[in-house]
Amino acid sequence: MSNWYQGKIRYQKVDEKDRTIKITEVYLVDAVSYTDAEARVYETVASNTPDFQLFGLSRMKLSEVFFVEGGSETWYKVKVNFISFDEKTQKEKRTPFNMLINAENPLEAYNLLSERLGTVEDYQITDINITNILEVIPYEKPEEKILKSGNFRPLAEVLANVE
Repeated sequence: MSNWYQGKIRYQKVDEKDRTIKITEVYLVDAVSYTDAEARVYETVASNTPDFQLFGLSRMKLSEVFFVEGGSETWYKVKVNFISFDEKTQKEKRTPFNMLINAENPLEAYNLLSERLGTVEDYQITDINITNILEVIPYEKPEEKILKSGNFRPLAEVLANVE
């Protein structure tokens, strides 16, 4: 299960009219802990923004985050109620789940999420809200990071060159 943290940064920027304005940006990070989330926000933002301050880091309860390839940069938080029947009490039980999806507009978010939920029949999408999340940063295992940054080749290829 993923642990999602919402990090808010603030920095100052000079606009076209030589005025200093304060910019606030929100990032969503999949991390192991608050410390890991803070480090990953700093790692991501430091290359683009020279002088910033992380002023908020909070856990965001999400059951699923859907990345739509080639989709919009706008993120929507969607509340989905899964409906089950409790045979003991003979009543319907609604279990809410929060999900995040990137889309152009609320209608597209609804359609994309319905498509991803697929064969699940008993659910209701009750809320679709736009978020101010600028970027979603998924978790990368340390081994994957090393493999991406290193100059590694498959063992079979190395052995073929030796023989």
